[in-house]
Amino acid sequence: METTMSRARAVLFEPRATFKEVDSEFTKPGALWGKYVIPLALLGPITGTIGRLLFGKRLGSQTLGDHITITGGILWGVTAFVIAVVAVFILAQIISQLAPGFGGQKNDVQALKVAAYSSTPALISGVFAIHGLFYVVTILLSLYSLYLLYVGLPILMKVPQDRAMGYTAVVIIGAIVIFLLESVRDYIVF
Repeated sequence: METTMSRARAVLFEPRATFKEVDSEFTKPGALWGKYVIPLALLGPITGTIGRLLFGKRLGSQTLGDHITITGGILWGVTAFVIAVVAVFILAQIISQLAPGFGGQKNDVQALKVAAYSSTPALISGVFAIHGLFYVVTILLSLYSLYLLYVGLPILMKVPQDRAMGYTAVVIIGAIVIFLLESVRDYIVF
């Protein structure tokens, strides 16, 4: 498996070719979680915690200026990390469970690949959690994740071309709901 950063770069800038390559790779879920998802999922919580310690509490995109304790910052960071990892897991389950209904294969590992790699922009955009001013940048970068779902789903889940658009639309709706639920972390104040 490539390094985390080289794979992330490939997913971001050459998604179609990368998803075709990923489709044929034998990947153990533990390796994908440990070498890709978890390192990227840590970006937002770490920078968000630093931002809260330096700039103060935040309510959504608004920095309130009231400084938080180190304990409060760490609690927020741990909570944000858990939410990010659970979001990727739930997205993978949605992808795998819905695939047979659209003529695709139910395959938890392939679904995890799609969920992990399509979440790359959303996870990387976590670095902008350092300050509430960058909240819009985080949202815009996260939207690219939806495009990556559109590219990767038919390739990895083997959904027939004539049903791929419907499958992708339903998964994207699920991903948007997950994203909205995940954004709750920005309103957690310790």
